Amino acid sequence: MNPFHISLDPGKPEFWIAAGLLIFLAIVVFVARAPQMLAGRLDAQRDAIQNDLDEAARIRAEAERLLAELKAERTEAERQVRDMLAAAEEQARTYEADAKARLEESLARRQQMAERKIANAEAQAEAEVRAAAVDLATRMAEQVLADRLAGASSDPLVDRAIPMLAEKFR
Repeated sequence: MNPFHISLDPGKPEFWIAAGLLIFLAIVVFVARAPQMLAGRLDAQRDAIQNDLDEAARIRAEAERLLAELKAERTEAERQVRDMLAAAEEQARTYEADAKARLEESLARRQQMAERKIANAEAQAEAEVRAAAVDLATRMAEQVLADRLAGASSDPLVDRAIPMLAEKFR
């Protein structure tokens, strides 16, 4: 018989010895390689987790940077709004002062125009009263002279001077 011949008969003890030896070698190989495989898998998972953590840290840093930029922009926008409101209020005060000045100026001009119209009307009324007084005085003078001269003979020079008096007093 061949010493290296392995019988595949399960009834023989050599079969079970060979099977046990193969199982033992498989366990030794598995146990020898298992920690390496397990360590490799754990290292891969650790690297993946570390990459995820690094990415999360990078994203967080970028989010914080963006948040800081947005806060700065918001602060700047609020300052600009305050400045615009202050400028608008100042402009409104300026417009109000200008409108008041124009209104007062307009009222002053209208008052001056009314005063001039009143002065013109007074002057015209005074001129009309004077003209009426002169006319009345002239008629009265004509009447008085006519009454005085009616009793006396008429002088042609006086008769010509009377109508000229009326024109002179006008």
